[in-house]
Amino acid sequence: MKHIGFSSIVIMACLLYVTAAAQTAIQQHGKLSIRQGKLIDQQEKIVQLRGISLSWSIWEGKKYYTPEVVDWLVDDFKVNLIRVAMAIEPDSGYLQLPEEQFNLITKVVDRAIERGIYVLIDWHDHHANQHIEQAKKFFTKIAQRYQGNPQLIYEIWNEPEKTTWQVVKHYAIALIPTIRKYAQDNIIVVGSPHWDQDVDRVAHDPITNMNNIAYSFHFYASDPNHQERLRHQAAQALTMQLPLLVTEWGVGEANGDGRFDRKKTDIWLHWMEENQLSWTNWNLTDKNETTALLKPKASVRGHWKKNELTPAGRYIRAQLIKLNQ
Repeated sequence: MKHIGFSSIVIMACLLYVTAAAQTAIQQHGKLSIRQGKLIDQQEKIVQLRGISLSWSIWEGKKYYTPEVVDWLVDDFKVNLIRVAMAIEPDSGYLQLPEEQFNLITKVVDRAIERGIYVLIDWHDHHANQHIEQAKKFFTKIAQRYQGNPQLIYEIWNEPEKTTWQVVKHYAIALIPTIRKYAQDNIIVVGSPHWDQDVDRVAHDPITNMNNIAYSFHFYASDPNHQERLRHQAAQALTMQLPLLVTEWGVGEANGDGRFDRKKTDIWLHWMEENQLSWTNWNLTDKNETTALLKPKASVRGHWKKNELTPAGRYIRAQLIKLNQ
């Protein structure tokens, strides 16, 4: 047998490390599914994805819907998941300008796919049950476009407001078959009542006879009303093996502004890690508010210096780099 020296072993180990480090998220995890309340990958291991939610695809957020921003989030923030928050009801949203919105978001989705990360397509609507026909048309078109691609995750109702779980459930059961015609196994995220908080109610009556269904859970880490009681609600749902994805959370308060309480935010982040929950942080915009990750006039092509990031931006970037390494 040919003798292999110590230096050769070191070189081989380094090459293996570089190869592993160079793997994209899709290469590492492949097709995702739900098993016993957990998100698992193609190796049947629990997977935790972490990333950034773009802002509404209108207003101050629209200009950051660029391939260059996706590249920077992957290369610098080390995200393995991006959420595309397509505006529905407001002026210039999907209801008014469906083709413009479709073309805007697909540029981001296409780039995320090219970069090997997962992408969450969010029907960013508070009253989705009033727009089910439009939702069916959109999700048919988007699922056809990305048919067979395991990187797509479909979020079909951003935040149901003051409505019941039965209304949300009825909407989901009516809409999901539209997606399943072309995306038989992709993860589909269903909204929860009361701005995606009442997941404990959902856990008592989940959707059955449909595969790979998860439920959205949202919180704002510094909000006085989003503390131990809300974590307890989510813990009840998790105990009942309801699969949760934190598709939106912010460091500030529920209005997107308010205080950034570092201690409370650390508690929430630790809670998500402890429960192995995937998440996207709200939000990538330069709007002058607490949860915005960028300062006003930050470049629409990424390459942001630290002084272009808000306190939220610097915090979230550091956490993503640490947790997704």
